[in-house]
Amino acid sequence: MVGFGETYIPAFALALGLGPVAAGLTATVPLLCGAVLQLVTPQGVARLGTNRGWVVASTTVQSLSFVPLIWWAIRGHAELWELLAAASVYWGAGMAGAPAWNAWIGTLIPPAVRTSFFAQRGRLGQFATCIGFVVGGLVLQWGEQRGRVLAAFAVIFALAGASRLVSTALLSACSEPSPPPRRGAGTGSGPGRALGLATVAREMLTSPAGAIVSLLWSFVFGAQFAGPYFTPYMLRELGFSYHAYMLVMAASFLAKAVMSPLLGRLASRIGATRLIGWAMVAVTPLALLWLPSANLGYLVAVQVIAGTCWAAYELAVALLFFEAMSDRERTAAVTIYNVGLAVATVAGACCGGLLVRWLGSGHTAYAAVFVVSSILRMAALPLLMRLR
Repeated sequence: MVGFGETYIPAFALALGLGPVAAGLTATVPLLCGAVLQLVTPQGVARLGTNRGWVVASTTVQSLSFVPLIWWAIRGHAELWELLAAASVYWGAGMAGAPAWNAWIGTLIPPAVRTSFFAQRGRLGQFATCIGFVVGGLVLQWGEQRGRVLAAFAVIFALAGASRLVSTALLSACSEPSPPPRRGAGTGSGPGRALGLATVAREMLTSPAGAIVSLLWSFVFGAQFAGPYFTPYMLRELGFSYHAYMLVMAASFLAKAVMSPLLGRLASRIGATRLIGWAMVAVTPLALLWLPSANLGYLVAVQVIAGTCWAAYELAVALLFFEAMSDRERTAAVTIYNVGLAVATVAGACCGGLLVRWLGSGHTAYAAVFVVSSILRMAALPLLMRLR
């Protein structure tokens, strides 16, 4: 789903004739809509009395969100608002399932093997994403050479939707050892009763979880100031073919897959708190490495470094949420985190887009966005001192 579909939505916007800022918005604005939609997750889970059932329903809707993308690719035209609406359903369904998935997996995976499990899961996921992305890039290159690039987008989006349906079937086959209580079942606030959004939000003000999410929100704002504009920078400014674009981006996925086991062992040795500190410091200057050269080999090397650093960051974030939050508060806490994350993502992307448009969408504009992004990431680093 990610390799064939999600990663190519900004490129699809460019293929439809929309500009670089529009491409950046398609990768970020739907996140905010998704974050708002996922606020119903705690109430939905409580009403159903099952995290698994809510996750399966969410992923089914997510798979169907590719249907309009396929139709617009066949039709050859889509308005920006239509693309944003479909992407919002995609992200909304995915983010609605995320809090319930975290709570579910927290009861399914024993703490003793959690670090190695997530490292191996990340490795396999990145390999699969890399394969999907590479095959998708080859399909698009084939379509571009024959003047049928939009038809090629229809093919890869169909594969993305089908892949999500397969993963939905596999999710439904997993057990749920500790389902949450149904709404109205039981009274009081016993150890098995999930906490609500308002309760968790108040507790997060002074808890380790609050320190974590404030750090992540600040750092993501800086990262997303530049993140959505790497695709238009490569396809528009550098004039890369889909084949070259695929090679550069696939290097990051491959690096994540190869390095995940090593990073898992490192996390077991030094802990998630130190790992995320090291990862954030390493990620801070990465955007600047795109400026010295447009050589394909050089950018592949940059992406290998970036993939390794971001893999460490993502693993540390996943582990921190399990270490700093109880099972009772995790669903609500992840929901709150996702809302703030979406706001930070959209705010960063919009600010970066304004700078790109103001400076004229040329090389100077992209360079300015990359420099400012690195400065903003650096400004968030002092918040690391609040982590315990």
